[in-house]
Amino acid sequence: MRIATRTHAGHPWSVLQAWQRRFWIWAGNVNVRTKIIGIVVSVTLLLGAVVAWEVRTVMENTLTDELRNRGFSVASDLASRSVDPILLDDMYELHLLLNNTKANHPDIFYAFVLDPEQQILGHTFDGDGFPVQLLTFARSDYQEDVSGGIKHMRFQSNEGVIHDFSAPIFDGKAGVVHVGLSEQRLQGISNHLTQQIILTTAIIILLGMFAAFGITWILTRPILALVTTAQAIGAGDLNARAPVMVDDEIGELALAFNHMVDDLQASQQALREKEIARAKLLEKLITVQEEERKRIARELHDGIGQELISLMVTMKVATRLQNVNALHEKNSEQRKSVVQILEQVRLLSRELRPSALDDLGVEAALRVFIDEFAQLYPQVKVDLHCELSNRPSPTIEITLYRTIQESMLNAARHSGGDTISVLVSQRKHTILAIIEDNGSGFDVEAERRSGRSMGLHAMYERVDLVNGNISIESSVDGVSVYVEVPVT
Repeated sequence: MRIATRTHAGHPWSVLQAWQRRFWIWAGNVNVRTKIIGIVVSVTLLLGAVVAWEVRTVMENTLTDELRNRGFSVASDLASRSVDPILLDDMYELHLLLNNTKANHPDIFYAFVLDPEQQILGHTFDGDGFPVQLLTFARSDYQEDVSGGIKHMRFQSNEGVIHDFSAPIFDGKAGVVHVGLSEQRLQGISNHLTQQIILTTAIIILLGMFAAFGITWILTRPILALVTTAQAIGAGDLNARAPVMVDDEIGELALAFNHMVDDLQASQQALREKEIARAKLLEKLITVQEEERKRIARELHDGIGQELISLMVTMKVATRLQNVNALHEKNSEQRKSVVQILEQVRLLSRELRPSALDDLGVEAALRVFIDEFAQLYPQVKVDLHCELSNRPSPTIEITLYRTIQESMLNAARHSGGDTISVLVSQRKHTILAIIEDNGSGFDVEAERRSGRSMGLHAMYERVDLVNGNISIESSVDGVSVYVEVPVT
């Protein structure tokens, strides 16, 4: 069984949409100046064509009506004035009347009189004489309209359209007078006026093109300047700026574009400074790492190593002792050496990474650090308030710990204050840490731009790595460090 299907490829709406897409593609490839000039020329042409057609139509109708009314009037007057010459059988007077009437009315192409037997009594034709074809029209019953007994008909001739008016003379008893009016003069007037309208339209088009060109130049000049500036910026010249030529929407666009470039330049500068600081930080970290390794090696060799050698010597001496009291004394020395070695190992371990941070969390690690901090800086009082409902991830904990540690060390070393307040609180999705001191403060931006403070830059890097935010406010009353990190 075959199923007939209907395709919509030839649907008028689909065809219209296809043409519409083609039109928009074509219009999109045309520049703005051509579009504006094209619109002005098209509108002017359309308006001129409509005005010319309307004026010509109205004028032709008006002139045709005027010609028709004049034909009825002339035919009626000529019929009344032809009675006496016909009744008096004065053909010369009739001929003179017909020619004078034609001479006084430029639109009259001919005039002639027929007697009741349709014989010609007089006419205005010269040369070859009366055209016999007129008798055919004169004797026909065809008519366009009738007014006051006068018949009107229209026909095409070699001279153009002729309006024939036939009026009965003496109620038809003395004959009929025919007057033919030509449209040739009226057509000439109509054509002349149409030419004037076309000429005026052409002048208006030229003026419109000049006006459109001026308008497009005014409109597109700042846009082209903006495009040139955008291309220069795209090529890497961030010092390029769009000229603000006008104070309209395009001018506002140029101002907004310049502000955007300013922000881009500032961000590029900040990025360069950040890269420079990051390179210095990496270099500093490598140096610090090597120094730390040297220190650990020195601690292991000079401290723990020497203690172990001393312990080995003491143990060797103890094996040779026979006196119990002396043996107990050596054992006591050995225990003290072991305790000192264990303490040095614990201290070294805490310096590398506090065990309390992994075992008990950031609050316990901070309290251990504050105790050690009090031994190093006894003149500085530290106040800690920590409110964490849940332990964050290890990455967040080490970030908070190192940032607070660096802030406290900076305050103790450089601020000259005697009080440090540390507040750690947990919100719904973030942890907020605030470290404040009552020192003398410093210029935060200048210090960051200088790149001298690796610890300060490391704080920003650590917080940025966990998608957090850090801000530092400094004044003569002290420094406040605000750290906000997400809870993960």
